[in-house]
Amino acid sequence: MSRKIKLLWDFRGEDAKQTAKHHTIHLREFADLEKLNFYEIAVLEMNPMLSSAFIIVDEANMKIFRDALKPHRGEIAE
Repeated sequence: MSRKIKLLWDFRGEDAKQTAKHHTIHLREFADLEKLNFYEIAVLEMNPMLSSAFIIVDEANMKIFRDALKPHRGEIAE
């Protein structure tokens, strides 16, 4: 069974949450266009000035997402 990887894009400032929400639209569009599976696309709000958009994918597909979309960081998803 493959591990799940969470790829994250961080956004800062007063509009961080809205920017992260908008970014999730592009993550979904990319996955649909490339016909790639994912587990979840969502936003994490750490505080009013810092939010992250993320996508959880299989480790086998992680490099495709990473190379095309340049996430700020990644971690093993639980």
